Formats: sequence, structure tokens, C-alpha cells
Amino acid sequence: MQMATTRIVLRKNKLNKRGLAPLYIRITKSKKSNFISTGIYLEPSQWNPNKDVVRSSHDNFKRLNSFLAQKLADALDATLKVERNSKYSTSKTLKAHIMGDDPVPFFPFADNYIKIYESKGKIGTYKRFKSVISKMKKFCNEEDFTFNDLTIDFIKEYENYLRKEFDNSINTITSNLKCLRRIINEAICQDRIKYELNPFLKYKTTWQTTEKVFLTEEELTKMEELILTQGSTKDHHRNLYLFACNAGGIRISDLLQLKWENYDGKHVLLNTQKTGSVVSILLPEKAKKIIDRYKAKDSKNDDFIFPFLDKSDNLKDPKILHARVSSITSYTNSDLKDIAFRAGIKKHLHFHTSRHTWATRALRKGMRIEYVSKLMGHNSIRTTQVYAKIVNADLDKAMEVFDNIPETPVNSAVKAKKSK
Repeated sequence: MQMATTRIVLRKNKLNKRGLAPLYIRITKSKKSNFISTGIYLEPSQWNPNKDVVRSSHDNFKRLNSFLAQKLADALDATLKVERNSKYSTSKTLKAHIMGDDPVPFFPFADNYIKIYESKGKIGTYKRFKSVISKMKKFCNEEDFTFNDLTIDFIKEYENYLRKEFDNSINTITSNLKCLRRIINEAICQDRIKYELNPFLKYKTTWQTTEKVFLTEEELTKMEELILTQGSTKDHHRNLYLFACNAGGIRISDLLQLKWENYDGKHVLLNTQKTGSVVSILLPEKAKKIIDRYKAKDSKNDDFIFPFLDKSDNLKDPKILHARVSSITSYTNSDLKDIAFRAGIKKHLHFHTSRHTWATRALRKGMRIEYVSKLMGHNSIRTTQVYAKIVNADLDKAMEVFDNIPETPVNSAVKAKKSK
């Protein structure tokens, strides 16, 4: 990689009111330059641009040249030291080092930041960030890596590393970089680093649109009519899935924690775990029939509706709750694959497809997109718009029937007449 260069330059384009030009130390790397003021102003004629010295016509030329030589030597020492320790330095980060801004170590800050998620009980987010940081530690020299090293060149190399070393997809890489960007933004908010050090000001992440799997009404009927042993775990998993398909596409983590106190016979009241939004959902008849199967005479308000979580477990501990929900989700997804196969549904099912199924059904039935967004607990309607695109694509396909005119006795006779 190209080494940085340092030089004293007179900036004639920055003349002050007295007609004097400032002297700057110019740091150049990869054809990009940053400037550090020396505090010295000269008449343009007093500077020798060929030798980079103050001409003898200035009364204090010896003292100024000695001062500038020392400044340039200090700048050169600083840049060499930085470039020995980091291959991602830029003219901007070198300037920060020369000016004495102590670089902030990245990993200690990141480790402390993600512990906040753990303390708040957001175990899924905590584990996701921890995985991202763990991969970065394998790529970097953990001890020497600072926020100043987070340059666009670094991100490009790291992106390539994730692709080759971990076989990460575009969307996985983007998710990793979003975690990194959030940590950088937090450091800026805490005034630990300067705003202009954020590489994401110029580096844009990309997201590859993936196909969303959802069931049609016919496929839902196949699943409903599939004969399973009543009361079996597989039967419960199917009920859970079908309930979500009819009741707002509720996430499995929220469904598992649903209690009878959250159900008044018509509505379920949710405080969604992921977004923290509170949603009241009026249940359609199919959803009510499913939920009523689980109502026993001795059911208590604080009992879970679906028979997966146990009140005797210490579920107030976020780590225990997360482990239980993760285990149940994995088991449910495994059963859904088998259920789909036995029902003749040729789609890769997992529980999250129930959200896709409910959203597309709701829009097809004429529900306004803002209502769909609210019921799904989306923070932004833009998240919901992807389902509108799916429905519009289906409508476009349906309109193709007008280009496929079926053969009838009338148009057959017209064709025969034309051929004569």
C-alpha cells in the first residue's frame, strides 16, 4: 500500500485581509490530502516553493525554517509510527494522530456497548452483536485496532474477508456492517470520536431482496386438513403456526409467552418483545377456534395459552427465556418441514413464513397497508411495503388472462373466415 507523504506548502488561495498566505503541513495518501496549520503567515514572495523554505528576505527566516523543519520531522515520525501499526490509515486519520488526538481503542468500547443489550435483557441482539465482534477480532489485531482504523479501505477488505472466510451472503455481510455502524454512531454520540471519522458517511451498504415464502389459501387448507395425532407436539406446532397465519402474523417469541390474561375472548393484547410496541388484535373465527382448544376449566390468568413454556422455569431471567424460546422455535421449524411435506406443500416452511402468509392474505382481502403495518408491529411502513409489492405482482399476473384468449366457437369462426 502507498505510504503517506508530508510537505510544507503555502496556500495562496487562503490569503487573509493583509494579503498574507498561511503555511500548512500537507499529508497526502492515496491521492487524498489533509492539512494542518503551522500558524505561520507569509507574503507569497517570501516562500521558496522549490526548496520549501522561507526566503532570506524575511527578517526571521532562520528561526522560521528551523521551526518548520521540526514540525515536518514530527509529522513524518507520527505518520511512520501509525503506518507501521495500521495498514488502514488515511490522510484524515494521520492528521488526527499528528495533532495529538489519542485514538480510541475499538474493541473495549464495542464490548462495553454490547453488554448494555445483555443488561436490558435483549439477549438475541446481544448474541448477534457478540458474534459480529468475534469475527472482527479474528480479522484484526485486537490490541492495536482503533476507531481511526475504521476506514473505507478497512471495510472493503473486511467485507471480502467475510465473503471468503465465512461464505457470508450479501445480506449477512450488510447485517454485520449495520452492527458496526451502530457502534460507531454510539461512539460519536458519546463524543469519543469525531463525526467525520465515520466511514459510513461515504460507504453505502447494499441489501439483496430475497423471495418471501408464504402459503396460499389452498395450501393453508391442506395444512389444516392434514391428519395428525390430536394433542401431539406436532399438532401443537401446527396450531401455533395456523394461529399466527390468522392472527396478525404474531412472532413465535410473543405467541409462546401469550397468557390467558392477554385474551378477553375476542382480542389478544400483545407487548411485542422485538419492537416493544403494544398491539390489540381482534381474532377472526379460525384463530378463536384454535385458542379455545387450549382453554381448560382450571386455566389461570397467568397460565400460558400454548403448552410450551413452563411457569416453574425461571423465565424472568432473560437468558433462560431466550434459550427456551430458541429451543422451541428450532423444534417447531423442524416439525413444520415435515408437516409441509406430508401435506404436499412444496415450500420451505419455517415459523416466520406465517408472518408473510398473514400479511399477503390481509392485503389481498383489502386491508389498508397502514393497518397491516400496525398489526404486525412494524416500526416503519416501508417494512410492510414489500408485501404490497408481492400482492401487486400477483395482480399483474392475474391480468395476463386478458392476453390469453381461450378458444371458443365464436372466435374460431372469426379465424376461419379471415383465413378464407
